[in-house]
Amino acid sequence: MVKVNDLSFNVVEKGTGPAVLLLHGFPDSWYVWRHQIPTLADAGFRVIAPDQRGFGASDKPEEPGDYLMPTLVNDVMGIIDALGEKRVHVIGHDWGAMVGWMLAGIYPKRVERFVALSLGHPTKFTEFSVEQLEKSWYIFLFQFKDAAEKMLTKNDWALFRKWTRHHEETEKQKNELSRPGALRAGLNWYRANLAPETLPAMPLQVPDITVPTMGVWSDGDALLTEGQMKQSYEHITGPWRYDKVDHASHWLQLDQPETINQILIDYLKKTLFEHER
Repeated sequence: MVKVNDLSFNVVEKGTGPAVLLLHGFPDSWYVWRHQIPTLADAGFRVIAPDQRGFGASDKPEEPGDYLMPTLVNDVMGIIDALGEKRVHVIGHDWGAMVGWMLAGIYPKRVERFVALSLGHPTKFTEFSVEQLEKSWYIFLFQFKDAAEKMLTKNDWALFRKWTRHHEETEKQKNELSRPGALRAGLNWYRANLAPETLPAMPLQVPDITVPTMGVWSDGDALLTEGQMKQSYEHITGPWRYDKVDHASHWLQLDQPETINQILIDYLKKTLFEHER
């Protein structure tokens, strides 16, 4: 447990060497990285995988205002500092990728390389193509306090199960969200940062990225389009690489762990970068 910003954060750590920070998204915890942690550690990295604010065994403030993006970024910076790391590789998935984009943009001297899984640069995501709007219906449902919680949990979490497409991880996710205050805390990430009235301003808050960056998207992602990831290069001035993984859902690190692990290790150990557009 690490104390940061008056909250306790559960952090899983393994290995020694250059630090790799793994940031999960909704509705997950550090456990979503269970196939990556030992492999990265064996490859010579110090792996750091926290439960982010509101998730897993970390503290869960109740108010949406406690989940604003600057606060979430400060949490991660605090964890890095508490563990004595000056510079880290960052790998983020879903909301973890959103935090990662912000870290890479605001604190480029603290980020060695950045890998975004599923979610592209926030500016591209919040442009909301028609296709992305269709996939993002749930973001608007999640804004309704109490109503969203009731709808997601009704009939043994039937709507939640449909939202995850009955992924094999669904039961674990449901159990995590059944912790006291956990579902509301997770939904507060959406309420604080993707409320309809704030969306027009979102692109202005994310700097262009100068650090070496890779985006990875999976062909079975039912929540995010390929375009919002593939076009992220428009907001990256440093080296950029894009990889597409076949036969994987939104949770590509679970569906294709060997492929993802190989992509990550190859990229993090790569010594020469090329701009790929």
